[in-house]
Amino acid sequence: MKSIREQVVAWARKKSPWLLHYNSGSCNGCDIETVAAITPSFDVERFGIMLHGTPRHADVLVVTGAVSRQQEKRILRIYNQMAEPKFVVAVGACACSGGVMHGCYGLLGGADKLLPVSAYIPGCPPRPEALIDGIVKLLTQVEGGNK
Repeated sequence: MKSIREQVVAWARKKSPWLLHYNSGSCNGCDIETVAAITPSFDVERFGIMLHGTPRHADVLVVTGAVSRQQEKRILRIYNQMAEPKFVVAVGACACSGGVMHGCYGLLGGADKLLPVSAYIPGCPPRPEALIDGIVKLLTQVEGGNK
């Protein structure tokens, strides 16, 4: 049985997710679309979504780009600094599977080679609408009790 405090915190996390954007070496196409999603044109704040710069306050880690061997320790440190429950969203073809750089010697591959990815948003680059749709679907999945 959860305490009242735990129930309120869980409700707040579902209703107001804070995103932490991490570029692991992408071509910046996904970064531009990710930042475009938080502009007034798309207004993600109506869903309570906010881009935040510190892992200690973020609920969702948005990863763009294929994960390189140089980024491995950094991204794990950021992920470990996030509070539970935490979710990872792979944005773009490179973060989902390695994309056009799949099989390169300096890459581990997609974000799922290193982190437990909760949602994949494919595309090269994915449109802001796709990013919003993926985050909202992740939130409805979390609200339903699935992880």
